[in-house]
Amino acid sequence: MSITKFLLVFAIIFLPSLLLAGNGQPAAPPEGFSFLNLLRGMLGMAVVIGIAYLLSSDRKAISWRIVGIGLSFQLIIALAVLKIPFIKTAFEYMGMFFIKVLEFTKSGSEFVFGSLMDTDSFGVIFAFQILPTIIFFSALTSLLFYLGIIQKIVYGLAWLLTKTLRISGSESLSAAGNIFLGMTESPLLIKEYLEKMNRSEMFLVMVGGLATIAGSVLGIYIGILGGDNYEGQLMFAKHLITASVMAAPGAVVLAKILVPQTKPIKSDIKITKDDIGSNVLESIANGTTQGIRLAVNVGAMLIVFIAMVYMFNFLLLKIGDWTALNESIMQLTAGRYEGLSLQFILGYSLAPLTWLLGVPAADMAVVGQLFGEKIILNEMVAYFSFRNSLAAGAFVYDKSIIMTTYMLCGFANISSIGIILGGIGALAPGKKTMLSQLGFKALVGGAMASLLSAALIGIILG
Repeated sequence: MSITKFLLVFAIIFLPSLLLAGNGQPAAPPEGFSFLNLLRGMLGMAVVIGIAYLLSSDRKAISWRIVGIGLSFQLIIALAVLKIPFIKTAFEYMGMFFIKVLEFTKSGSEFVFGSLMDTDSFGVIFAFQILPTIIFFSALTSLLFYLGIIQKIVYGLAWLLTKTLRISGSESLSAAGNIFLGMTESPLLIKEYLEKMNRSEMFLVMVGGLATIAGSVLGIYIGILGGDNYEGQLMFAKHLITASVMAAPGAVVLAKILVPQTKPIKSDIKITKDDIGSNVLESIANGTTQGIRLAVNVGAMLIVFIAMVYMFNFLLLKIGDWTALNESIMQLTAGRYEGLSLQFILGYSLAPLTWLLGVPAADMAVVGQLFGEKIILNEMVAYFSFRNSLAAGAFVYDKSIIMTTYMLCGFANISSIGIILGGIGALAPGKKTMLSQLGFKALVGGAMASLLSAALIGIILG
């Protein structure tokens, strides 16, 4: 990226919000709909689209038809889930399904771990109460894949995306598959197409994987945010599922702005038949094995990344002591931050962007902190911080809580670049150079897709 582009991006993000913010925090907006909130949300979406336009590899080739239809899809999904009763009920039933699966997982875990599952006596032990969810969801996904249920749903969504957005069949299959599968599992649906994909098509596969989350970890986030409260679980389940669905057209929008399609496409849709087992039992066993690997990987990453956060904060607090910044930061934030820390830096550097997207001013620092943690660490760490912020009463507005749920819903973080390069690179060795060239740009696209969803939800919530 040239220095001119960087300065333009910086100016677009920060200058408008700093001018509007004045010398202190802007007054918190009144509850309910207001045209100011509508304009802010639209301005935030324009900022996201504007940044993508500046970073585009070929601005003249951008199809604004795709952008318009993709954004319309996101808006229709959001309005349907929040405002149309029978659609809202359907998504709540999907949420109930995930909650019931959490209960099934708990039953299996209690048989293995016994009294260690008693949160009243031992509290929440991540390895026992949370990680088993990944294993069971992975086995269940493998079973549904073996039975052909996931393929039928994905095929229907892919057909819709191909006909309306006019993207290739392989791109639409990958985008639709990412709603249910992870960023390394979804490409298996189009394994035989990967080596033949052009730059724009491969980029969409990457952005789609980074903009969404897998069903296997969706259950974890419902458990983390909802806790033992059924109503809380149901509320977060509905919004997390909606966020994952909205991310599919959002990923198409950002991908086709950042790396536009310039070559003819093939619209045929054919799901690759991948061997996941010769019978039901083998498919469950294979899914369980994959789930164990994923659970161990998640646990290990959390240990390392959370330890890194504490290490950096220790060093930053020492710097704050030497420079007398800690006391000033405590006064500036009214005690919300104890001194110079990673959370403080992320919160206040990204606060203007979150305000532009429609987050109430009273909550913009905490939302900025959580979004920053997602990008530089991972969404799992961010969701844990989110839960802690909820428990501490850090949010003033419910709207901020909902918008944060959408912002954090996606695999777009620095460590995921390596995962997606390794996963897709193993399936398409001839594309490794292309994948490495597009890695950081795909991260930007995936992150901005989540911001688009959050801004749209913020506009509807008022």
